[in-house]
Amino acid sequence: MDKAMLALLTDTERLLVAQTEKPALAELDEDGLADLHDRIRRARNKASGQYRRGASARVADAGGRGKAHAQNQRARGRAEVYEVALASVSTALAAAARRSAAELKAERIAAARGTAVPKASTSTASRAAAPVTKRPAAAARTASGSKRPAPSQAKKNAHTQAAGARRQATRDSR
Repeated sequence: MDKAMLALLTDTERLLVAQTEKPALAELDEDGLADLHDRIRRARNKASGQYRRGASARVADAGGRGKAHAQNQRARGRAEVYEVALASVSTALAAAARRSAAELKAERIAAARGTAVPKASTSTASRAAAPVTKRPAAAARTASGSKRPAPSQAKKNAHTQAAGARRQATRDSR
């Protein structure tokens, strides 16, 4: 985060954003990350709401949205700082959730086999050394177990596709 952006914040807001730096995030467990995520999200929602309300109030005074745009730099900057902070916390929370899910899965498999549970290493070096593999998503199945979508889902998909085509046709006709 650059210093100009952080200068837009108060001291308490800077402390909250400082908790989203990588070293601080590495010290938190999944519950701590979830709590921080909630606090950052609430602050982001507040800042963006204030930005939107202020921007809409200035439009009439300035005579247009383009003219009012420059008058709202500070509020927009604050909202952007929180947006960046929320993104970093969300990424860290997702990684922690994946790790805990993998650990729980290993525990369940070990319990089913009747073997000892392997201890997961939480060191940064071992996580960096381990390759990340992604499996393709499994096909969605209906209640009967077939891979074919239900008629109601097919209708919903067709409706969404048709709505998109209508929107595009409207844009193309301009």
